[in-house]
This record gives sequence, C-alpha cells and structure tokens, in this order.
Amino acid sequence: MDGLSAVLLVTLAAVLAAVLVHAAGERFGARFHLLMPAFAAAMAVTVTATDLLLVLMGWEVMGATSYALIGYAWPEADRVRSADVAFLTTRAADLGLYAAAGFAVAGAHSLRFDDLAGAEEPWRDLLAAGVVVAALGKSAQLPFSFWLSRAMAGPSQVSALLHSATMVAAGAYLLMRLHPLLDATGWAAGLVSWAGALTALVLGAVAVAQRDLKQLLAASTCAQIGFMVLAAGAGAVGAGAAQLVAHAAVKSLLFLCAGVWARRDRVVDVAFGVGALALAGVPPLSLWVTKDEVLGGAMERSGGLLAVGLAASALSAVYAGKALVMLLRPPEGPRVRIVERVPLVALAVAAACLGVLGVPAVADGWRRMLGAAGEAGPEPWVLVLSGALAVMTVAGVVAARRVPEPAWALNWLYLERAVTVGVVRPAFAAARALARFDDRVVDGAVRGAARGGRSLAGLAGRRVEFRVDGLVGAVGSAARTLAALARRPQTGQVHLYYAQAAVVLAVLVVVALLAG
Repeated sequence: MDGLSAVLLVTLAAVLAAVLVHAAGERFGARFHLLMPAFAAAMAVTVTATDLLLVLMGWEVMGATSYALIGYAWPEADRVRSADVAFLTTRAADLGLYAAAGFAVAGAHSLRFDDLAGAEEPWRDLLAAGVVVAALGKSAQLPFSFWLSRAMAGPSQVSALLHSATMVAAGAYLLMRLHPLLDATGWAAGLVSWAGALTALVLGAVAVAQRDLKQLLAASTCAQIGFMVLAAGAGAVGAGAAQLVAHAAVKSLLFLCAGVWARRDRVVDVAFGVGALALAGVPPLSLWVTKDEVLGGAMERSGGLLAVGLAASALSAVYAGKALVMLLRPPEGPRVRIVERVPLVALAVAAACLGVLGVPAVADGWRRMLGAAGEAGPEPWVLVLSGALAVMTVAGVVAARRVPEPAWALNWLYLERAVTVGVVRPAFAAARALARFDDRVVDGAVRGAARGGRSLAGLAGRRVEFRVDGLVGAVGSAARTLAALARRPQTGQVHLYYAQAAVVLAVLVVVALLAG
C-alpha cells in the first residue's frame, strides 16, 4: 500500500457506499447486490497490486462483472448485445496486458512493477505497447471509446460506479502507476499524453453533440478520463490522481441524478447543478482546480498539449452547460425517496469541495503523499483563463438554451461502425471461409479416406477372404476328423488300452531300430 493505492481505495469505498445506498431505494435483487461489491473488489485488487499477475486477476473479474451488470436486464436483447459489445471491445484490448506479462517475463524476468522499467530491449518497448493498449481500451480512450456508449444499457447505479471509480479509471490508474516504464521507452509517455489530450478534445465534441443525457455523460467521461491519461503521460501523477478523485465524485453524482431524472425534486436539481458546474470547471468547484493541475503538467511537456487541453477544457463547459439546459424542464413523477437523496447531498458536497486539493499547502502535502513532491502546480494565468472561459461558456449556453451539435460526432464518430466494417465483418468472413474449407476440404478428405477404406475392405472380402476362410475351414474340418478318430479307441475297456499301448511301444521300437 502506498499513497496512490490508498487514495484510490478510499475513493472507491466512498463511491461504492453512496451508490449502494442510493440503489437501496430502487429495490434491486440479490444478484445486483452481489455483483456490485464483486466489481468494486476487482478494482481494489487492481489498485493494490504490485505486479502484473495480480493486475490481470483484477482486470479479468472487472471485465466479467461489468458484462453481467451492463446486461443486468438480460431478457432485453438490446441490453445483452450492448453488454457483448462492451465486453468484447475491452477484452480485445486486454490481450495487450497478457502480451505485456509475457514480454515482462522475457525482458525483465519479473512481473513486479518496480522491475519493468529496467527490462531489456526490445522487450521493454513491447511491454510498454501492451500496457498502453490495455489501458486505453479499459479507459475508453480513442479508438476504443464507443464501448462506453454501449455501457449505458446498465442501470444508472452501475453507470455511476463504472464511470467514476472503477473500470474506466483502472486504465488511467495503471498508466500512472507505470509511468517510469513509459518514460524509459522514450516514446510511450508522449503517445499516452497525446492520446489522452485528443480523447479529451474529440470526445468533448461528441458529448456536445449528444441529445440523450446519459450519452452526454458517457462521452464526457471519456473526455475527463482523457485528462487523467494526459497527466499520466506527462508525469503529473499528483494532478492525475486529484482529477481522478474529483471526477469520481462529480460523475457518480451526475449519473445518480440522471437515474431519478423523471421524478426529480429540488434536492436532485441542486445536486445536479453542482455536479454540472463542477464538470464545466467553474471556480471554485473541484474540477476547475484539478483540470488546471493537469494542464500545468501538460505545459511542462509541450505547448501543443497545453493548447489542446485548454480547448478540451472549454468544450467541457459547453457540454456541462448543455446538461444544465436539459435540466430546465418541468418536473414530473413521484418525489425522490430520502434514502436516494442522502448520497446525492454527500457527493455534491465532495464535488464542490475537493478543489481544496489545489490549495498550495494542501497540494504540497498531497504530492508528497503520492510520491510526486517535485511536480509543479498550475500557473496562475492558466487558472484564471480556464475559470473565466468556463464561466462565460456556461453562461452563454444556458442563456442561448442551445448549442451547435456537430453531426459528425452525434454517432460517436461512427467508431463502432468502423470496427464492424474493418474488424468484425472480416473476422466473420474469415471464419465462414475456414468453415467452408473445413467442410469441403478437411471433412472431404476424411470422408474420402473412409470411403477408400471401405472399398479396400470390400475388395479384400471378395478376393482374399474367401480363400482365407476356406483354409481356416479345412483346418477345422481336419481337426474334427482327427478328434473323431481319437474318440473311437476311448471305450473305457482296460484291455483295449493295454493293446493300444503295446502297439505304440512296438511302433517306437521299430522307429528306434530304423533310426539306429
């Protein structure tokens, strides 16, 4: 256990407790209340692991339980198909982690995190590549982002946990944990930084284009996780961890509010408003500070990364403002139960106050606890600029009551369709071709061999077996004849036996004389 593991475990426990208390108002069955803690336990194994073997164990259980939770309403075929898409997409990326474990054994002769950066070439580069693929897939970063859209098929409480402190955060956490490995390669850290920055920007545009609240929140999760991935690549572990903790509170709050959208009341309205403004980066709420911490780390690496990060930050204010506009409609349905309100209030307070992690005195202690004491905080002008942009953008969106919706981003960049055309259909076509080859060539050869065997057997039966059977029959007939002859002298009369013995003796004497 170290500072980063402790922070993640506390965050996981707090979010899980809030989600399960809120779920008590929905009266889910035993299956739900068994799967959710198992899901969280797998994340706990992942964040406390010190080697790739334990990470793989947690990784696998997370994937399996997420599949069961996304497809929780299994009698509905669409939900099961969504669970299939999410599971298979993350599983495809998970192969990278298996490959990384193999490369670690070959190059570092160890699976321990501390030994991976010292792996021999070329195994170190291959190891880093496997980790990056697996992490980007698990955290729904480009080009794997579309599976998170499908994950919306699960109950809102599942989305609240999956999008905040568990599965999608696992990839970003792993990249933070293995930052020394990324730095040692010379290329992986830069690749990860740009992957996170571009996901934050492009998926921010996707969130702006969405007309369904849960889809908007899902795309915004990809974008916000992108800031964490950017921080991991830039070596800003303290900033990335702060972003993860604040985002967990904000996103779990927003998804729980979305789950009671149709029967919301004043508490839900206020809680959702706090979460949306925090998501927008409005000062002094939590994500304003933590995103700027990440941007400070990006600035240390590249001015280009900073520019992309600022643009992504501005987009977050646009989609958060759009979510607020969706809130501005007459309430309907029954009021929210008290047991569902309590976690909303607690999460709203956390979403508002976790910006304290950016206060200099607190931030210094935070970085020391995470072993990142040398990291610099954000420049004051970055804080002022991003805060001002967030306030003006949210105010403009709410005043206009609408935002331009980029058509190209409405269907999540058509990523799922591209995978279907470029990967799924060719895979099925290859499978069908192999099946035909198996049926017509392999099976045909086997059937031909069988037919040849039967033909040879028939030929042997007609031309050989008759003679063999005749020989066997002759031997048997001769044996029967000899047996009949041997039975004749067996009369039971002693004098005949003596006579036979005398004859035999006489024959033996004759043979002996002739031989002599």
